[in-house]
Amino acid sequence: FGTLQNVYTTGHEWINHTIVPSKIDDSDFRVRIDGEEGAEPYHLSVFNISAMSFGALSANAILALNKGAKLGGFAHDTGEGSISRHHREFGGDLIWEIGSGYFGCRTADGRFDPARFAEQANDPQVKMIEIKLSQGAKPGHGGLLPGPKVTPEIAEARGVAIGVDCVSPPYHSEFTTPVELLHFVARLRTLSGGKPTGFKLCIGHPWEFMAIARAMVETGILPNFIVVDGAEGGTGAAPVEFADHVGTPLREGLLLVHNTLIGLNLRDRIKIGASGKIITAFDIARTMALGADWCNAARGFMFALGCIQAQACHTGKCPTGVTTQDTSRQRSLVVPDKAERVANFHRNSLVALAELISAAGLTHPDQLRPAHLIRRVSSTEICS
Repeated sequence: FGTLQNVYTTGHEWINHTIVPSKIDDSDFRVRIDGEEGAEPYHLSVFNISAMSFGALSANAILALNKGAKLGGFAHDTGEGSISRHHREFGGDLIWEIGSGYFGCRTADGRFDPARFAEQANDPQVKMIEIKLSQGAKPGHGGLLPGPKVTPEIAEARGVAIGVDCVSPPYHSEFTTPVELLHFVARLRTLSGGKPTGFKLCIGHPWEFMAIARAMVETGILPNFIVVDGAEGGTGAAPVEFADHVGTPLREGLLLVHNTLIGLNLRDRIKIGASGKIITAFDIARTMALGADWCNAARGFMFALGCIQAQACHTGKCPTGVTTQDTSRQRSLVVPDKAERVANFHRNSLVALAELISAAGLTHPDQLRPAHLIRRVSSTEICS
């Protein structure tokens, strides 16, 4: 019966194809992320698990995600809740996200602890270091894990007291200016043994990102990567006003970062990741056409775990065991089965991506450009 979409609706998008499709034998697409000179680079999949913390997700969910990442050879972002014993059990590649609470590398009063950071960051399982400036679903808003939810396992991973409110401030205490941010990037890169180090943000005031870019030029200190998080991203812990009306959506934020770096002749030295409601192969293709080097996804991998969008994340009563710390409810999430599904979702998404770019006459998604992506802008007009 053909597509169920109305192809004449404003906003409909497609990829232009060629009459001579390319042949692609391997859909395991990778992007090289360099760290400090002399350090081993990381060959990152173009599709990875986005930041979701242990505490927000259950132990079984983390186990299944990390085992799936190990099976599929892709990366698992820890989220700001740090590295738990469940992240380590199967040895899947980790991107360690450092948030404003410095969980996993903090002193008793919540300041950054360089010795603790170096100890964890030098674990071979940790492949990249990501400083979280803001989260798309609630930029400019801190976080709170109530004391009753701070179990011994969560306290162990985060380095906080059991049963005490666990606060993520809305801003970092280690830096306040663009130059200080870049010095912090350089410091973490050195402490980690030269591993690729960058930061994640949802774009807010454009001049603030431009100030960071200017500081890169003035100091010569560059992050190895920047992850742009779109305001359309989700969380179980955002006020509805923030989820609906704060932050720049992914496409506009990504274009600002990509074009600013091009204008400063820095784009070829800094990789860009992107996250924000990326689920399908077409979502990946569209995002890479607009300037991303790779994409991260959360909800697609949550669906692979069995999430049914019950919207009970905050209650501790998730019916499928994905977001609860109740061990009896977690039993419904069978780790070996769900890990296979996580790996299958990743693999089949990249197979579908390979088919899309093959139809466009390309051999790797890094060849996608804005000209490949077409959008209907009115009932009678289309443009790239």
